[in-house]
Amino acid sequence: MSLVSELASTPGVLAAGEYSFRGDRFSYEGMMDNEQARLASIMCRATTMATHMQTDMMDQFAESCGCAPSRGWIVKGRDYSVCVIANFFCFVDNHNASINDVVKKMRTSIGDTEQALV
Repeated sequence: MSLVSELASTPGVLAAGEYSFRGDRFSYEGMMDNEQARLASIMCRATTMATHMQTDMMDQFAESCGCAPSRGWIVKGRDYSVCVIANFFCFVDNHNASINDVVKKMRTSIGDTEQALV
């Protein structure tokens, strides 16, 4: 089973997907249509690139701070959250899922492999 399928079948996960760092393709499963998935992949790619830039800058100011290289990010709202590790995204219903379990599943599958942005 692919990581996207595994995440999408996790209780409380609304949708999961993968996007290319070049921004030219994406795949997804779950409760969103193709246009929503396209917009989600654009948002996740842009935020990932900004996060990489910010952690690289922090690393310049405080070497060995432990924040670089960036492996992902999470935005947690009142009802929903977005979790991104490498180039995989996951939309979570906070009331019906454990973000810790979702991130653990993502980290276990992806690991700490170097994620070069293309």
